[in-house]
Amino acid sequence: MLRLEARAEASRSMMLLAPLLALLATVACGALLFALLGKSPAAGLALFFIEPLRGVGGLAELGLKATPLILCGLGLAACYRANVWNIGAEGQFLLGAIAAGGLALHAGDDTTRWVLVPILLAGVLGGMAWAALVALLRDRFNANEILTSLMLVYVAQYLLDYLVYGPWKDPDGYNFPQTALFAASTELPRLIPGTRLHIGFAVALLAVPAMALFLRRTLPGFRLLVGGQAPAAARYAGFSARASLWTVLLLSGGLSGLAGAFDALGPLGQLTAQVSQGYGFSAIIVAFVGRLQPVGVVLAALLMAMFYIGGELAQSRLGLPNAMTGVFQGLLLLFLLAADILVTHRLRRRHA
Repeated sequence: MLRLEARAEASRSMMLLAPLLALLATVACGALLFALLGKSPAAGLALFFIEPLRGVGGLAELGLKATPLILCGLGLAACYRANVWNIGAEGQFLLGAIAAGGLALHAGDDTTRWVLVPILLAGVLGGMAWAALVALLRDRFNANEILTSLMLVYVAQYLLDYLVYGPWKDPDGYNFPQTALFAASTELPRLIPGTRLHIGFAVALLAVPAMALFLRRTLPGFRLLVGGQAPAAARYAGFSARASLWTVLLLSGGLSGLAGAFDALGPLGQLTAQVSQGYGFSAIIVAFVGRLQPVGVVLAALLMAMFYIGGELAQSRLGLPNAMTGVFQGLLLLFLLAADILVTHRLRRRHA
């Protein structure tokens, strides 16, 4: 018999191994699930873990899917390390897409490509404004940011629905809930010709060292970390919890809004009611699988992007529902939470 025994201190090695154990358990359960559905486990798993890595086109799509996950995940990781529980990256993503899309609709084909700068900036400001509502409600009325940020996601979705079903609806769009296509001048430059991978991926990668430097080499970043890990010490040092709250939420909202702007301009080129594929919610898993570390967020985002692509391939090739993406994401989070117990506890054999 085995029993759990508390460790004297958290295991650093298990902090790194727990996500790997969770991934292995996810793969095993995924194989079992494919078998129960009457599909070949090997063929099903290949769609999730091999097909996305095949060829330049596959890698480009992987980077495309990972871009919003990296940006949203970085912001959420900073929030959680500061002990601010922002669950509303999805709403901030949508507001960024709305703000950027609204400006892009007014750009003409003859407009200079520099119009992308104010459009992307509008996306950042849109996400920051939505996150500022969460900060205001927490700061002014002590409202729980978990609830307010989550509820604002649905407000953002209803606002987007109103716009694409109403005033921004494309009159030549065959009654689909979508805007007209944006002007060619708003198209994002491609990193790899012939693919959909755009400069947003490069920006997301540049944001990784920038976030690491901010958290570890700047005073505001240091205040965030101290406030999250040792609130009493932060109060003793005179660090303002209010300033940290606003800083981290505006930072997270801005990154999520930028992700929304990139997604509206990049692969879509218009606003639709489904502009987001749940990237803001998936980024929560990305942040925790990545251990709230910038580099870890990138690796976790790439893994989550493989789940997105695998779900689409399973739908088209095996006739399975696209919900397989969510199943793999949920399994990964479930097993990660289970494996995390080994960070603070170890398995011991129980003697009779």
